[in-house]
Amino acid sequence: MPRTPSPLIAAAGLVGGYAVARWTKKRALGGVVLAVAGGVAAREWQRVGGGKVAAGLGGAYVAAFAGSHPLAKKIGAWPAVFSVAGGMAAASWAVTRKAG
Repeated sequence: MPRTPSPLIAAAGLVGGYAVARWTKKRALGGVVLAVAGGVAAREWQRVGGGKVAAGLGGAYVAAFAGSHPLAKKIGAWPAVFSVAGGMAAASWAVTRKAG
């Protein structure tokens, strides 16, 4: 079974988590989407690069989520979410591209 690339999983978790929270009006449900995608991505980061890579990218994933909130006040919610999702995907790709 082919694996889904971790950059795609991370970006989809950030965008999907926000979308679910916004459209269902249930922030906790968006948090579940965010957490599940983060867990799947972290498992792939660990498989490809080891524990340090998984911890570093996991921290970046949490920071991207947290950073999207103040960024949204400056540029809007969707642009902020897409910006941090793109940044997270780029970071994941850069760190894991040679190992995977």
